Amino acid sequence: MARTDRTASSRQLAALWSIATGVSLCASSIRRRLLQCGLRARTPLYRIPLTHDHRRLRLQWANQHRDWRADWQHVVFSDESRFNLWYHDGRIRVRRYAGERHLPECIIERHSGRTPGVMVWGAIAYHRRSQLLRIVGNLNSNRYIREVLQPEAVPFLQSLPGAVFQQDNARPHTARIVKSFFAAQQVQLLPWPACSPDMSPIEHVWDVIGRRLARDPRPVASADELWVILPDV
Repeated sequence: MARTDRTASSRQLAALWSIATGVSLCASSIRRRLLQCGLRARTPLYRIPLTHDHRRLRLQWANQHRDWRADWQHVVFSDESRFNLWYHDGRIRVRRYAGERHLPECIIERHSGRTPGVMVWGAIAYHRRSQLLRIVGNLNSNRYIREVLQPEAVPFLQSLPGAVFQQDNARPHTARIVKSFFAAQQVQLLPWPACSPDMSPIEHVWDVIGRRLARDPRPVASADELWVILPDV
């Protein structure tokens, strides 16, 4: 049963066992047996839901670029990311004795509503990186041109001979006005398959920054304070 439904809890498995066999087992007995069999509860690996066409296009893209060598040194990978003011993954545990449940040091505050944070844009190349830009509010195609492409992305690309620009297929990136801007600026784009942000190496940069922020001891009380320390992380 546990192998058939990997997300079933020990309580659910106990109920299924009782229905199937007529023998009652408690959830703790199920947990002990699963541990004996080597089946431990762990955080699942999350992924973007992909259709058959998404997978086909990703494979096609990979096959088209598998023989690239020096070409990758000319690619500028770009992306936006959001870093929240308060970070936890929902699986934080505290060690406490009986009766200490309500001690302040054993309580983690959970904020309702959208967690305050900072949205940023950045780009990386083989030996260089762009400035980190802060994006306040929702990013549309006009703001993308005015606040990202004109002041930072295009000058960065122009400083790299033969640069090829990579961006994902978010709507602000693929609007007609943005395509016209790229054509006018003679920006060479790297075709990118849909639903594939995970294929860009800049995702690893965001992950490193997020981990460092989670370990940073400096107190941060506002999005502005978070923005101050972000470039130094």
